[in-house]
Amino acid sequence: MEHQVITRRCACGRICKGDPPAGVLAATQYGPKALAIIVYLFMGQFLSKKRTAIALSELFGTPVSTGTVATATARAAADLDQFISQVTAQLIASPVVNFDETGLRSDGRLTWLHSASTDKFSLLFSHRRRGVAAMNDMAVLPTFTGIAVHDAWAPYDTYTNASHALCNSHALRELQAVTDHHATSDNPSAWCWADQVSNALLALNHTITANPGHPVDPATLDLHSRRIKNAITAATHPDGALGRKHRALARRISRRLADYLTFARNPQVPFTNNGAEQNVRMAKIRQKISGTMRTLTGAQNFAKLRSYIQTTAKHGHPMLIALTQLTSRNPWLPGYP
Repeated sequence: MEHQVITRRCACGRICKGDPPAGVLAATQYGPKALAIIVYLFMGQFLSKKRTAIALSELFGTPVSTGTVATATARAAADLDQFISQVTAQLIASPVVNFDETGLRSDGRLTWLHSASTDKFSLLFSHRRRGVAAMNDMAVLPTFTGIAVHDAWAPYDTYTNASHALCNSHALRELQAVTDHHATSDNPSAWCWADQVSNALLALNHTITANPGHPVDPATLDLHSRRIKNAITAATHPDGALGRKHRALARRISRRLADYLTFARNPQVPFTNNGAEQNVRMAKIRQKISGTMRTLTGAQNFAKLRSYIQTTAKHGHPMLIALTQLTSRNPWLPGYP
């Protein structure tokens, strides 16, 4: 859209100049909708920076450089500080939060993308480290007192103010590996302890899904808990490194069975932390389509913008509309329509 600002010299010699519309601050600039489309294609649909610039240039007949794409993205991310602060506060106050992390290459090295989420909020955070230092900087777990749902990675357990529930999808994958190894053994038709543990976990989950919003009745929970414990007690393991791995899995399930079965006692706790995994999965799609991040700052901008895109989607806001609010310097905030 073109705006013309007229300048005229008065008969008295004074020069009078019209005022530009609100938001027009330069002789040439992109408006909020154009900037929103840039972010939409680059961070929402995962086009590369170059392909985003080419697409916009061809669609609108206006030259767009990769520098413009980078600048628009950086400015949009910089306007999300208040949003990130409010989402962090919402997560800290939530009774149950899913946590996960995955590798994200940036600046030619491995960095980490951390995830905290509920059904209403998503927070992604990029950091050089995977462990406690990154979790502290993310600023959710240090003051979180609800139930943290995560895999069995040890750094999560250092946050003792929170209760902990372990992801059963991770456990089932590990148990399936034991079952697969057993199937190739000399006696594949024999009983396998991992099968019995998996069947007990799945039976409890079926009970929950068949009666949503209610805990498993104590008798049923006790029955399947004993089946898990008996399977682990009777388990046999192969020799060597693989056997040590299988024994470690059996010990962990035995030691932390209460954490694996939290979902059966508390209907608010999910069977898995797949919600957190789905949040970080977009990073893998991004890398597959458009490659790695060139800088840590770029990875951090990606995390902020994906937090915004995923959270607004959970609240029913179409991506392009939410991004237009953001590029208008008025981002959607939690608690507001």
